Amino acid sequence: MDKILILDFGSQTTQLIGRRIRDMGVYTEIMPGDSALGAEALGPEVKGIILSGSPESVYDQGAAPDKKIYDCGLPLLGICYGLQRMTHDLGGKVEPLPKREYGRIGVKVAGSKEQGASNGNNVCGELAAKFLSGFKDSFIAWMSHGDTLTKLAPGFKEAGTSDTGYPAVIVHEEKPWFGLQFHPEVTHCECGNEILSAFIFGVCACTAGWTMEHYVEEVRSSLTARIGNSPVLLLISGGVDSTVAGALLLKTLQSDQVHLMYMDTGLMRKDETKAVKASLEQLGARHLHIVMCEEEFLGALKGLSEPEAKRRAIGDLFITIQEREVARLGLPEHYFLAQGTLYTDLIESGKGVGKKAHLIKSHHNVGSPLVDAKRKAGKIIEPLDRLYKDEVRRVGRFLGVDEDVVRRHPFPGPGLAVRILGEVTREKCDILREADAIYIEELKRRKTPAGRSLYDEIWQAFAVLLPIRSVGVAGDVRKYGWVLALRAITSADGMTADVYPFETKDLLEISTRITNSVQDIGRVTYDISSKPPATIEWE
Repeated sequence: MDKILILDFGSQTTQLIGRRIRDMGVYTEIMPGDSALGAEALGPEVKGIILSGSPESVYDQGAAPDKKIYDCGLPLLGICYGLQRMTHDLGGKVEPLPKREYGRIGVKVAGSKEQGASNGNNVCGELAAKFLSGFKDSFIAWMSHGDTLTKLAPGFKEAGTSDTGYPAVIVHEEKPWFGLQFHPEVTHCECGNEILSAFIFGVCACTAGWTMEHYVEEVRSSLTARIGNSPVLLLISGGVDSTVAGALLLKTLQSDQVHLMYMDTGLMRKDETKAVKASLEQLGARHLHIVMCEEEFLGALKGLSEPEAKRRAIGDLFITIQEREVARLGLPEHYFLAQGTLYTDLIESGKGVGKKAHLIKSHHNVGSPLVDAKRKAGKIIEPLDRLYKDEVRRVGRFLGVDEDVVRRHPFPGPGLAVRILGEVTREKCDILREADAIYIEELKRRKTPAGRSLYDEIWQAFAVLLPIRSVGVAGDVRKYGWVLALRAITSADGMTADVYPFETKDLLEISTRITNSVQDIGRVTYDISSKPPATIEWE
């Protein structure tokens, strides 16, 4: 089976490159950017190599690839830092920009296709023409870099320029080497899939032969070999990720091996425990353990306001209670701990493939010291840790998980604790729980002109309780109520996100219902921040 090798230098979107290519039916393998490229790594199935982006600079502490990469004869595509790395390594020059290029920026490649085709009397000229065939003459790209090329390496030509006047696309005159200063893998980049497809199929001549079904069977085979007859405990929230992980375990292992533990932390959505119990029983779980621990979580969060402190406290308590409950259940020491961790969780927690990813925020199932200890002991099972949310939904459908669960919006592991800014109390949880339930109910009830519910049109929607009160009027009485922020975003994978463009009428009516129904809320706002620069969750 044909394969594309991706060298990860710490970009937040490295796995997204692989996921885009997998969607095209071509298998990808991601390795740390500085991995040794011996015969095993560069086997005959490898048809091309992509160098990812990075938060580092090539002239600072950025990792460098094995120099064999430039002698292996395979097509190379450098993306952002990957382009700069190639330029720096091959004799060009990279320098810091006076002003960072970030977000949507126009790129022009007018005439470049003809230039590539004019070199058609040699193989590399033909490949350049095939690569450039994936571009429009003018399009909007997605940039995220503070350095740029000020001198091209020998043999390279500029084939595309950003509206700010810097090189955006380069091709080598004699070798199958290409570079992009933007990120074609993010959904906000125009013709990004076409550009990647031109490299994968046009330049590398890959044959599509990989499917999600193939991935599932591969994971099931790996789980069976690793776990054997040992018991597995899955910490399950009832959301898409952990439920799909549970379905994967239940369809791979003997049902008596699989223990599902759900903790009612008091930080859950309205009527969550009842819904979770029903969906897990429908999956055929034989060992379902529901732990009521609201008092413990609220106690652990008392006095904490800083987001990372709250996440750490929740993560540690999750594992503490889990270990206590395991002892009570009598599971043997050699049990495995399973989690519905996604690759986005690992990336944002600085746990990507390589060692160069930066910490964005800690996830309770990734960054906790106790989880790290379990991970180092080799007792963590994370069958979804190389998938994005939309891929998990596809796996869920393939495994027969109920559609109401599969299409459910993401919900953070720490629950309402990271949607209540500042200290968390039972009163605030009750207020937010009620307001959020109204918001979601309204989104499911309201339809687009095409007849689809707003809930299904939106990737993720939720309410956030702000740590401020605002003066208002209820009837003829002065009211001093909490401020609520509504969040609704569109996305394909959670790595980038745009604000959902509500009709004003919808926002007005939803706001009115919330303030009329939840007496402690006096004002409602709508969050219009995209990701980046904001994250989807507020904390």
